[in-house]
Amino acid sequence: MLKVQALVKHFSGIKAVDGVSFEVAAGECVALIGPNGAGKSTCFACIAGQYKPSSGDIIWNDQRLTGLPPAARLRRGVARTFQVAQVFEALTVLQNVQLATLAVRGSQAISAFKILDGQDPEAALALLEKTGLQALAAQPAMGLPYGAKKRLELTLALASSPRLLLLDEPAAGLAEQERTELMRLVKSLASQGMAVLYTEHNMDAVAELADRVLVLMQGRLVAQGSFDEIARDPTVKRLYLGSLAAPATAAAGKGAAHA
Repeated sequence: MLKVQALVKHFSGIKAVDGVSFEVAAGECVALIGPNGAGKSTCFACIAGQYKPSSGDIIWNDQRLTGLPPAARLRRGVARTFQVAQVFEALTVLQNVQLATLAVRGSQAISAFKILDGQDPEAALALLEKTGLQALAAQPAMGLPYGAKKRLELTLALASSPRLLLLDEPAAGLAEQERTELMRLVKSLASQGMAVLYTEHNMDAVAELADRVLVLMQGRLVAQGSFDEIARDPTVKRLYLGSLAAPATAAAGKGAAHA
């Protein structure tokens, strides 16, 4: 279980995150949402290790992550993706995953002279099959459609066999069909016991995936619950969702329009 306890992050005296506490259990998909400037990106970066909190604690499976760099968190089973997909564009899809699995093992130095093609292709192909990219294994990553790049970045994150997956706006830049397929894949990962925390502006992606929604405003957690519950919250509806997030949209499987 992920436990975020009284998290605070200051920037030049401004509290971007102001005493935020929540938990994410194994097998649960939790969305972190809020208007621009609410502090969700800062909160997410503190959990992922890009920012060091000003105070508070981040606990994962009874291990204190606060202050640890991202690489150390990765070794403890915490992986992340980014809003703009980060892949090795000069490599093929398969080589991307081979490089990721080699880096996770840490048993061999990675150099410009290392030939990736012989590095455990079976394990890399198994990961690509899991994310639906096996047929594109030989394709250069540079030429992939953006939706496939998002899936490839997710595959790279899965190379470390994480138990906590942090997704930064996974639906950003995706068409509706691509978004639905990616959300379905993430949901299947959670069903296998992975804890998933993701930030998102697209309310369709929140309605489709989240078991629970956390709403940040001005650095504070102002509401949490199911999508229907937060959509009915008068403060959230007035200041963020407006009339776009009618509770019926979740039941209809359509969600709301982009907030």
